[in-house]
Amino acid sequence: MTDPLWQTLWLTLQLAGATTAILLLLGTPLAWRLARSRGRLKPLAEALIAMPLVLPPSVLGYYLLVGFAPDSMIGGLWQGLFNQQLAFSFEALVIASVIYSAPFVIQPLINSFQNISPETLKAAASLGCNSWQRFVFLALPMAKTALVSAAVMGFAHTVGEFGVVLMIGGNIPGETQVMSIALYQEVELLNYASANHYAGILLSFSAIVLVAVYSLQARARARGMA
Repeated sequence: MTDPLWQTLWLTLQLAGATTAILLLLGTPLAWRLARSRGRLKPLAEALIAMPLVLPPSVLGYYLLVGFAPDSMIGGLWQGLFNQQLAFSFEALVIASVIYSAPFVIQPLINSFQNISPETLKAAASLGCNSWQRFVFLALPMAKTALVSAAVMGFAHTVGEFGVVLMIGGNIPGETQVMSIALYQEVELLNYASANHYAGILLSFSAIVLVAVYSLQARARARGMA
């Protein structure tokens, strides 16, 4: 394995880690709110979160690229605040990855929170627990398996991204060149030996993630039947 491979792997892990942390921090309370909501805007919010599941990655990447351009409102504001271009930066990759991986984290959490018995929540409320306390001390512990599965799936999905990161980040070594982009580049250059290293790492990682997720789900079902 070469230094560029390790550099690309480290950048990919940084991107996946940052994306997963942000999604758990922001997505968990959002999932709780949506799980308990009966408002008319709930279907719209759920549709927006699920949009990356059906929208071609290149389309999402294109609109983000336009929105992050220096002459756009967001891109111009970012450049004014941080004196750097947002498009084709690591920060742009993180924002795009948060949007693209959101359904893989938020939807499982919504389903888990919805499975919590309303009677259990009412009993906690009758004992004096406010909404925040019910979320922190009751809902989160009951959804711990879903939280772990959501984190693993969000991390894995970010590692495997291609279309979105290529559109918004390009292929800048050390800054935006992640594993999937490096693999594509090596194949284009007919460097199949190097491409095999990238592909082998991604394949092994995917297999490990799937085994871990299914093992967690099996254990959760076993505890439920005990």
